[in-house]
Amino acid sequence: MNEPDDDLRHTTLEDAFALATGVVFVALGVELLRRAGLSSGGAPGLAILLHLATGLPFAPVLFAINLPFYAFAFLKMGWRFTLKTFIAVSLLTLAVWGLPQLLTITHVDPIAGAVGAGLLTGVGLLILIRHKSSLGGVGIMAVYLQDRFGWRAGKVQMAIDCVILTGSFLQLDLRHALLSILGAVVLNVVLWVNHRSGRYGGY
Repeated sequence: MNEPDDDLRHTTLEDAFALATGVVFVALGVELLRRAGLSSGGAPGLAILLHLATGLPFAPVLFAINLPFYAFAFLKMGWRFTLKTFIAVSLLTLAVWGLPQLLTITHVDPIAGAVGAGLLTGVGLLILIRHKSSLGGVGIMAVYLQDRFGWRAGKVQMAIDCVILTGSFLQLDLRHALLSILGAVVLNVVLWVNHRSGRYGGY
């Protein structure tokens, strides 16, 4: 990966603020999904499906799923991207564990949950991508393919998410499974519309 000019690189403080902000948005989106009984794509979606299937705690499952992708990220994306991604995933693991202790959501309409979670998670991932970070798994592959081949991250992630979300039909009823797909589409439209390789200069 080519290194950016110094005047384009985000400062450490800017990166720290962005990672924290992005993680909070994604954690809120994940909590909406869980309370609405929906799933998602990417690593959080896989973690939700495993959580539903096995009863294992969601946060540790999310963290474990991302571990194999760090070696790929280090080799293909560089140590800065890998470090930021590791920090973001670690923060998200803590956030999805701690958020229910701070925020009690008693009812979420599934349609509102799908759209709201898609918007929140999409904005959170957009912030992370623009600071050369991700939440591991699919995000790493989407960012790499965009940087390497110019494939739009939103399109790549949407295609992979649709494959992952087929598993939701095994765990959820038809309505909730279809609404989970709606949430993933909303998320990836946010990325598709707002992020294109070369359009944004910050690093």
